[in-house]
Amino acid sequence: MQTILGANGTIGSVLAKELINYTDKIRLVSRNPRKVNESDELFPADLSNPEIVEKAIEGSEVVYLVVGFDYKLKVWQEKWPRLMRATIDACTKHNARLVFFDNIYMYDINAIPHMTEESPNNPPSKKGAVRKQIAQMIMDEVKAGKLIALIARSADFYGPGNEKSFVNEMVYKNFLKRMRANWFIDPDKKHSFTFTPDAAKATALLGNTGDAYNTIWHLPTDKNTQTGREFVELFSREMKVANKLFVIPSWLIKIIGIFVPILKEMSEMMYQYDRDYFFDSSKFEKRFKFNPTSYQEGVKATVRQKK
Repeated sequence: MQTILGANGTIGSVLAKELINYTDKIRLVSRNPRKVNESDELFPADLSNPEIVEKAIEGSEVVYLVVGFDYKLKVWQEKWPRLMRATIDACTKHNARLVFFDNIYMYDINAIPHMTEESPNNPPSKKGAVRKQIAQMIMDEVKAGKLIALIARSADFYGPGNEKSFVNEMVYKNFLKRMRANWFIDPDKKHSFTFTPDAAKATALLGNTGDAYNTIWHLPTDKNTQTGREFVELFSREMKVANKLFVIPSWLIKIIGIFVPILKEMSEMMYQYDRDYFFDSSKFEKRFKFNPTSYQEGVKATVRQKK
């Protein structure tokens, strides 16, 4: 049995499609899980309850933690450590391997222009401090020999069906409405984005590769990083709309954040847009001979899926 905690999220659904290549015993866990494959087992659960987490994990060989909590600092500080502790304890008790789908928030600000699995963990944000804490919880148990686990780390997302992606929200959807695309701070800085189908395929592969455990992996991401302006142009060309861009400066983000809660929450993350942001996945690509989807093909797939 392979179990996905957070099965209804952006990664959970595409991950289930990939896992069927390895097993027909897949358990989908969320508040209201929906089948992706005909043979999926549905397990409705409130993952804020540690006892329920244990029941959801019982009988599992591999557990994929891909939960996406609301993008609010207080929610993260309250819920993430609790869920991670419950997941680790349940995996340890039931001898299940853990795959944690992570982001890059814990990296030092000076690592952002070229991030690798060895980049220093020194988060400049409060949300980053939460991510560092929960990743460290895993690696501490691994080092102690109590847990078999790996961390699969991704850059910012884009891809078909990804409703919570910055790119989909501020570029694709704006172009659909014949509005200008939006970008933060500096559109002439490079910014890596991981294509969600690649992320899911790679996460399933890692989870089913015995010697991939007990370390950190960057998920495959096109190394030909685009600037914000170039990325927006890819969408405008594919959607056949005017290539118009509005750049939101940092001072305006703070003002808009008073009225738009999500922008208020994103304010502390703006350091990711005032400098180049390069996510190096060469370790994974070399190990698995994997060629990430190009940005040109990824944008085409995103637009085609949405029409």
